[in-house]
Amino acid sequence: MDDKLIRVEVVYALAHDQRVVELFVPEGTTVFQAAERSGLVAHFPEIDLESAPMGLFSKLVKQPKTQVLRENDRVEIYRPLIADPKKARANRAAKQ
Repeated sequence: MDDKLIRVEVVYALAHDQRVVELFVPEGTTVFQAAERSGLVAHFPEIDLESAPMGLFSKLVKQPKTQVLRENDRVEIYRPLIADPKKARANRAAKQ
């Protein structure tokens, strides 16, 4: 019996470069597995899949190695923050 394939997207973005990869993966594929299969690490070697935060439709996934994907899910690999958002907000407020 053949595994049913589902369509998902895996995305990663920098300010100057972004990629969206469409994949067809077997049902039961996890967020982490889709990120691995996307090949984005070859284009963005700075990505460390073991430590990179990942999400689905802008919502952080706490356990990407166990979170199973559904048809048309959009996996997002997040890059590290350059600055703490709270501190940046406070700095902007102080300047005003």
